[in-house]
Parts: sequence; structure tokens; C-alpha cells
Amino acid sequence: MADRASKHARKSGLRPDEVRLWHETMADVRPLRGEKPWEDALPEDDPGPVEEAVVDSGPPPEAEAPPPPPRKPSQPKPGRKPLTPGDTSSMDRRTADRFRRGRLPIEARLDLHGLTQAEAHRALDSFVDAGYRAGRRCVLVITGKGTRGESGVLRRAVPQWLNEPSLRGRVLAFTHARPHHGGEGALYLLLRRRRED
Repeated sequence: MADRASKHARKSGLRPDEVRLWHETMADVRPLRGEKPWEDALPEDDPGPVEEAVVDSGPPPEAEAPPPPPRKPSQPKPGRKPLTPGDTSSMDRRTADRFRRGRLPIEARLDLHGLTQAEAHRALDSFVDAGYRAGRRCVLVITGKGTRGESGVLRRAVPQWLNEPSLRGRVLAFTHARPHHGGEGALYLLLRRRRED
């Protein structure tokens, strides 16, 4: 395969790793009757310099956005301590008890299963912002528990994201959901009351 990739790389002007990927992709493809195999369709010689028009049309449709760069822990505003799971010290005892027990009405749900970190982060930002603007109080965010005994990436990331300034100002508290709402793979969020602008 390596020799074949090098040969076709020289013929086509592609890098060997690109040719290898092409060979893997086309492994099951068979030519139509009377047509030559796809390998023979690669150009024999380098046609020389070709003037190319550069058009920036963004990433190809199936390209996945790169994961966000590692974030430094956000610094909450002075006087606003970081949110930690289950810390309900910022609310009255009755509300805190109902919140922890999953007895507050859930007004909206967000399921992050199957999303990349970048997609999940954008979805969480939009969801919390929309809930805050709509005056919702208790919402559910489903992160999933992870697979094969490992803690899920989103399960670890969401609590960190909730402490970023854009979200921290809208979230009063969060805690793990009760088993019937997803348990350790989901979070109840109590949103702050919206201040009239």
C-alpha cells in the first residue's frame, strides 16, 4: 500500500497520505463495464503550474470544526463565587430542597448527546440565554454519563462552561439530576431571574 501510495502520489501530485486515504475510500469501488479502473484515471504527469482562483467558501460541509482551545478557568465577578454541583447556598432552604430533589418544574430540556464539544458549547450558550430571556427558572441539561466506565467529556466540560462569564451571570445553581431525569448524566440548572433592562 505504501509503494502504491508513493507511486500515485508522484503521478497525481497528491501527498502520499492523501493517496492512501483515497485508496482506503475507494477500496470497494469497481469500474463500470468498459470503463478503466479509477487508479488509471490519475494524471500521468504533472501538468505544470496551474493558476488557481482562491475562493474561501468555509470548511467543506462534512468537515468538523476543531475543538475549542483549552480554556483557562473563568474568573467570576468579584463577590460571585464559582458554581459547584449541589451548592444551593444562594437560595432559600425550601427552594434549595425542591431543586436538589428534582421537584421544581422543568421548563426546558437540552440533550447534548452526539454533539462535539464545540457544538455542545454553542448549544448550551444558546439554551441558557434563551431560557434566561424567557424567564424560565429550572431547566435540564443532559450530558450523558460516558462510555466503558469512563466519565464523559461533556459531563466534565459542562460544569466548567457554566462558570464562564457568559453563563455564570445567568445561572444561579446547578446539581446532578435525579435518576428518573438522567442521574449523573444530567444536570438541573436554576436560572437567575431576569432583570428588566
